[in-house]
Amino acid sequence: MKKHNEQPVLEILVETDPEGTVELESEIGHVKMIPFKGTVNSSIFTGIVEPCGVDTQVTNQNDVRHMSARYMLTGHDNSGQPCHIYVENNAWFTDGNRPKPFRTVPTFITDSKVLAPLLHRNHFVGEGLRDERGLWIRFYEIEDENA
Repeated sequence: MKKHNEQPVLEILVETDPEGTVELESEIGHVKMIPFKGTVNSSIFTGIVEPCGVDTQVTNQNDVRHMSARYMLTGHDNSGQPCHIYVENNAWFTDGNRPKPFRTVPTFITDSKVLAPLLHRNHFVGEGLRDERGLWIRFYEIEDENA
């Protein structure tokens, strides 16, 4: 497992909408779609998770779960400019188990000229962990092994 920096690049507090959750059960698997919104505070970006975010969890007949969350952040980059960050965050778990914390593979797209050189590199790992305040998703830059 690759090492990551200690300080997260982005830190998101997720607020799920349990009443909006929809599920499908079939002989080949289970699908659960969980809508969410949230807030973002970090050294590079401050803003919100637009309330159109959805975490889609598909568990197949082999009990492998693929989680794919897709959402849009709206706020300001660290230069004070308004911007958006699109996030696609994927994870896979086997035997129905979800580690604590669980690890994810994020991809970012942004219209921020300041953040694009960092976020468009796809050199990140995500981590999800629930505490008394809710579900936290933190994204870390992967450390360069040659440094």
